[in-house]
Amino acid sequence: MNQSQGIYDARQLGTPKMFVLGAQHMFAMFGATVLVPALTGLSVSATLLFAGLGTLLFHFLTKWKVPAFLGSSFAFVGGYQAVAPMLAGEDGSLTSNTELLPYACFGVALAGLLYVVLSALFQVFGTKAVMRYFPPIVTGPIIICIGLTLSSTAITNCRSNWAIALIAIAVVVVCNIWGRGMVKIIPILLGVVGSYAAAALCQAAGMEVMDPVKVQALLDAPWIGLPFRFEDTLFGLFARPEVDTGLLVTAAVTIMPLALATMVEHIGGICAISSTCERNYLRDPGLHRTLLGDGLATSLAALFGAPANTTYGENTGVLALSRVYDPKVIRIAACLAILLSFSPKFAALVSAMPTATMGGVSMVLYGMIAAVGIRNIVENQVDFTNSRNVIIAAIIMVLAIGVNYSGAVTFALGPVEVSLSGMAVAAIAGIALNAVLPGKDYEFTEEQPGEGA
Repeated sequence: MNQSQGIYDARQLGTPKMFVLGAQHMFAMFGATVLVPALTGLSVSATLLFAGLGTLLFHFLTKWKVPAFLGSSFAFVGGYQAVAPMLAGEDGSLTSNTELLPYACFGVALAGLLYVVLSALFQVFGTKAVMRYFPPIVTGPIIICIGLTLSSTAITNCRSNWAIALIAIAVVVVCNIWGRGMVKIIPILLGVVGSYAAAALCQAAGMEVMDPVKVQALLDAPWIGLPFRFEDTLFGLFARPEVDTGLLVTAAVTIMPLALATMVEHIGGICAISSTCERNYLRDPGLHRTLLGDGLATSLAALFGAPANTTYGENTGVLALSRVYDPKVIRIAACLAILLSFSPKFAALVSAMPTATMGGVSMVLYGMIAAVGIRNIVENQVDFTNSRNVIIAAIIMVLAIGVNYSGAVTFALGPVEVSLSGMAVAAIAGIALNAVLPGKDYEFTEEQPGEGA
């Protein structure tokens, strides 16, 4: 097993080890994936179910070639909250607005269909015509910023208990640097288990390092249960005696424009996976297929009351760290997510995981994403003696980080207020500058796998 070259066929490791690698990917995505339903009031179990089903649909539509996991997207959280704001109780606690959430899901389902439209345009005009706007001087800094903009979340989580976070980081580093065989390629899973176990021991010793409410929820949760309710789905919405058509229109015009930003972020995510795996997935199976998979997965999830889906940076970080690039491992993670979505006990177990544990693990994963972007720039020999390249990279990174920490850019588009994240603003600016500034020194060719990605 020559791990230094990357493993593209995990069958050489054997079925038990592939299963463990799949579990590692599932735990890597879990913390962020369940946070979206926590912020919006959607079902955690439904989120897990359609993350798994959406991932399998994505793999089917991308010819089983792209090792991407689709988890719940944060980009639509503002849309959910605008259409179905959480209800405040007398004690100040927030509860889900179950009456209005399906309306928000209707808007998300339509937003997913916009991906299908863009996918068709890419199919008609060809990837090369589009990807000339995404040379390494654009994609490299974008990938770097994907990791850096996520970093604040990792640090915030670590602050809840630095000792627990440092245990997770130490286990990941020790296993990945000095580990042998399987230990070397599952450092994230071992970091989660080791840190979680340390936190549980501290909790048993009387030190409150875990949320007591979540611990109690874990004890009370049943082992088996259905992941979603019919009344929370779009089928349940349209089965109601009265449907507010005005609110349907409002949800559509409020949420659909968010897809313009997430589609740009999707391209950055696929570029990151391509660079990590040293395979040009923009060319084969093609960006039109990845967009189609992401969009239909989002629409499917929204149909059943689950959050929008997106390719997950956490899992790209796992790919970079483990160097196991076989998509079959991701599909195992998806199947595990589907299976465990029918167990409220397991959902509660992972929800009770110390915030610091996910913070420590995420710190490593997000750093790995940024490192992949640096490698993308180095391997494609981007010339930084060229002032044009310096300007493009500088604008992308300043906008991505600056907007992320100062607040999203919002503007009115008719009656709709559109909000763009730092990554979306940076990507749009980088693409525009690359298109208009003279002195291009890179030519995208479909015959060069990995380049331009």
